[in-house]
Amino acid sequence: MKMRLTGFLAFALLSISILSYGISGAAFATSDPNPALPVSTDLDIVSNGGSVKLSGTIKDYDSSSGKGLTFIIKSPDNNIVGIGQLTPSSDGSFAKSIVAGGPLWKLNGDYIIEFHYGADSSEVSVNYVGADSEPVVNKPTEPEPKPEPEPEPKPEPEPEPTPEPEPTPEPEPTCGAGTELVNGICQVIKTEEPKGGGCLIATAAYGTELAPQVQFLREIRDNTIMSTSSGIAFMSGFNQLYYSFSPTIADMERENPMFQEAVRAFITPMISTLSIMTLADDGSEAEVLGLGISVIALNLGMYIAAPALIGFKVHKHIKSRK
Repeated sequence: MKMRLTGFLAFALLSISILSYGISGAAFATSDPNPALPVSTDLDIVSNGGSVKLSGTIKDYDSSSGKGLTFIIKSPDNNIVGIGQLTPSSDGSFAKSIVAGGPLWKLNGDYIIEFHYGADSSEVSVNYVGADSEPVVNKPTEPEPKPEPEPEPKPEPEPEPTPEPEPTPEPEPTCGAGTELVNGICQVIKTEEPKGGGCLIATAAYGTELAPQVQFLREIRDNTIMSTSSGIAFMSGFNQLYYSFSPTIADMERENPMFQEAVRAFITPMISTLSIMTLADDGSEAEVLGLGISVIALNLGMYIAAPALIGFKVHKHIKSRK
């Protein structure tokens, strides 16, 4: 009797532990990893040119804190393909629509959209299926049977010559989905593509994205540099470095007006040198590459070589007076 009672108690304890583990596991699976910054998307899968709406809410939002809400889009190989800033409503809610595709969206797979607001961060993913079609496999053709020799026809009387009919115009080709007819040739319909991210430091320095300096930087990047393959490759590497520190500097500019003025004075000469890029024709690899190297060399001399030379002269002058 004692042995049966002991076995029954052991079975009851084992059942209770299994049930409690299942309940705790289910509760953990439905928990929110970051309730301070919940975000969501209206689509899980998007094709090339599709629009995805992102929305969320910042809990305990304070518009006077000086913090900015930024988002970063990363490809399946962890490269940055887009970045920007959002201005939440007074209640902390925000929404943003992005267009999938473009020169930086090269891989199919899950694209991660990260949101950062101060110390809070959250992310959602969208599966990008692109617009690549499946390769067509050529099936081996069966050899055609040789025709049997026909008997020679009997000569018929030659008909009277008739006037040749006027040639009929060839029918225009029918273009498939996603293409349009241009000068008799089917071409891919150009859709609006995200050219990259926003100029965070310049926008914070001049106070608005509508400032002429910020518009000039965006036009040089989108219309000149991004019109060539070498420019796209350069911007892909530059974005990895630039967007690793630009959100922090932009927040510091909004919180400190003195620092904002200093940054504005620092980047104004660099923006002036970029006017050289307007001499390049859009899509010209040689001109964009040559003028781009000239602008980089000019800025290195202006921001590094010249201050170093002045410092060396001042140090030499001070040392000679001792």
